[in-house]
Amino acid sequence: MTKKSRRAKSKHRVTAARLAAGKSSQQPMPLPTDLQSPARVSPKAQDSPSRYEYVIPEVNRIGIIAGAIILVLIILSFVLG
Repeated sequence: MTKKSRRAKSKHRVTAARLAAGKSSQQPMPLPTDLQSPARVSPKAQDSPSRYEYVIPEVNRIGIIAGAIILVLIILSFVLG
């Protein structure tokens, strides 16, 4: 069996050392307003119901099928038991 490569470990150590050295020597400059990421826009309240309108009918269908299976199992337990 071959040994694990130590390349990833040493690479991590080198980058961590560079970051530590860079932080102590200079302060990071703030990004200009043009390059900063825009604030997140919250989704509209009207968007959620239209995206998930299929969920309630699916849950109802699953409930009906589950109820029918349980009913069949109860009937079979009486017939076979």
